[in-house]
Amino acid sequence: MSRNSIPRGSNSAILQLSNSLVLVLAAASLLLAQAFYGSIVGTVTDQSGAAVAGATVNLVNIGTSESRSTKADQDGAYRFVNLNPGMYKVVIEQSGFKHYTRDRIEVNVEAVVRADVGLEVGEVTQSVEVSAQVPLLQTENASLSQVVASRSVQELPLNGRNVLNLINIAPGVVPQGGSEGSLTGKNVFAAGNYQIGGGTANQSAAYYDGVAVNVAYGNMIALVPSQDAVSEFRVQTNSLSAEWGRYTGGVINLASKGGTNSFHGTAYEFLRNKVLNAGTFFGNATGAGKPAFNQNQFGATIGGPVMKDKTFFFASYEGYRQRQGVLFLNTVPDLERGSGNFSNFRNATGNVIPIYDPSTQCGTGSNAACPATGPQRQQFPGNIIPASRIHPVASNYLKLKYWADPNIPGQPFTRLFNFSRNVSTGGDNDQLNFRGDHNLTEKQRLMMRYSRRKSVNLPIEPYNNGLITGDPERFLTQQAVVSHTWSINPTTVFDVRLGFTRWAYDRTPGTLGIDIPTATGLPSYYNDLDRLNGLSPSNTIPVMNVAGYNSVNTGLIYGIANNYSASPSLTKIMGRHTLKFGGEVRLLQLNYYQNNTAGGTFTFNNLFTSQNSLSPGATGDGFASFLLGLPASGTVQTSLFTATGMRYQGYY
Repeated sequence: MSRNSIPRGSNSAILQLSNSLVLVLAAASLLLAQAFYGSIVGTVTDQSGAAVAGATVNLVNIGTSESRSTKADQDGAYRFVNLNPGMYKVVIEQSGFKHYTRDRIEVNVEAVVRADVGLEVGEVTQSVEVSAQVPLLQTENASLSQVVASRSVQELPLNGRNVLNLINIAPGVVPQGGSEGSLTGKNVFAAGNYQIGGGTANQSAAYYDGVAVNVAYGNMIALVPSQDAVSEFRVQTNSLSAEWGRYTGGVINLASKGGTNSFHGTAYEFLRNKVLNAGTFFGNATGAGKPAFNQNQFGATIGGPVMKDKTFFFASYEGYRQRQGVLFLNTVPDLERGSGNFSNFRNATGNVIPIYDPSTQCGTGSNAACPATGPQRQQFPGNIIPASRIHPVASNYLKLKYWADPNIPGQPFTRLFNFSRNVSTGGDNDQLNFRGDHNLTEKQRLMMRYSRRKSVNLPIEPYNNGLITGDPERFLTQQAVVSHTWSINPTTVFDVRLGFTRWAYDRTPGTLGIDIPTATGLPSYYNDLDRLNGLSPSNTIPVMNVAGYNSVNTGLIYGIANNYSASPSLTKIMGRHTLKFGGEVRLLQLNYYQNNTAGGTFTFNNLFTSQNSLSPGATGDGFASFLLGLPASGTVQTSLFTATGMRYQGYY
């Protein structure tokens, strides 16, 4: 099965999703979806505090000039719902009262802002303008949350510009390992590794423009928008309303930037390097020098009108390049040991460690019976393994330079830690976001967004031999969102939101697809691993884990996750009450393959080359056992592609 395969039965699953969507749309009177919208509510009164019924209330989006109008009810109450986050202006007119304007009312994501108005008696030709006032409070629900507003998102310093790090501002949020700083080069679960409201890390829900960015692979956050593509977000930690589901901690709601009637753009680059860095202790001690460090983060944004008051766009690009040195201080076999010469193989006190010949094991073959003291073997003459006894597979691994040659003396006598090298690690990250908004009519609004994030974690190659530890990883996330908002009348708003997210991931070993028998001399059946795994290529050279020596590991992963979602909604204002009905339909798919030791593993210790295998003590050596081709254990792991699907429906 290829990495882009779709699970069996997915056609029927998609058909079921489509049928479910039809039923949801047909029952719109029962629906309201998760969204990033905000609302403005208030009461219109006169100077005595009496309600002014029938007052005309106009709302204008300052950035796009989008306008709405409603009438205050018999209690003087008005309400505007499903508002994009941004700055708004409220204008109120009523016969017998002065014309009233209240400017710069900020609506945050998922916020309900109260703006009560007291009209003054006078002519409509007279006006009252309010441009500065006590900050408006959210009093309409009991949700415990924290808004990270546009200015904070844009101006707070962030190392690596990981916008999710601003979650830490909210009370009740505890970051876990790997979540802070740039996500490049880190584990795939680092982005969502926060405990929110006492919940388990990586089990919260995250939405971007009202569409989930969590995928089926461990509820992982697959898309972290670049800082300049986010206008603001809200972290909800407790007492959430019924519209939120599929989480055990909190809910993170991010809103993307959109265009306005004015053109705006930015360009930037952030640069860090090692010029002013100090060297590390072990790097200086071993002569490896100052480790590499270069971090470049650059990008640009542009937004504005396509047609004034009608169509708007916003686009952003961000690139990230990181190279960071990591010191490898390892133990590798020296040239003498590689040829079987252990005559100078010593312990910390300078005494030679004897290497024993397993073929001289007492009580086997023509060897004499074992003494009462237990099994015994004879030491190799001169503590040297004859060249004729070195196993062909071991010779081939040495020819492959599975271990590098020593480049420093190492510790006295033992020559441990005889290899030191600064190795460059890091990765590249590129992200593109595009959003378009279009006012179809005065009552209908369309929004579309496409985001693409590609990340590459570079291979780590300490021995400069083509063999890799920390296999290179590649991630590609794409998300498309389409939403349509229809203000049917001043008291009824319908919204439908469709989303698709795809996350693709692969980890590729350096020797993937190698002809194992030719390269190593192992039996020909090792080439059957592809057939047993049901995936080609899926074989690598086996890992040699030799006690006391550092080797390289291999791991193979292919994964692709798809999220399809449909979220219709209906809001109905009835006097002082706002009724919200909603639901969400999701299809989550995951195709996944993982084999941590694609070519198998052999483990070598000192038992076969010790004097007494039942009590080896400080005799023998794992590398000597490797040269003789005598592993203590061996494993071969075979894996198959798994294909899973989840159909989720939630209503309230």
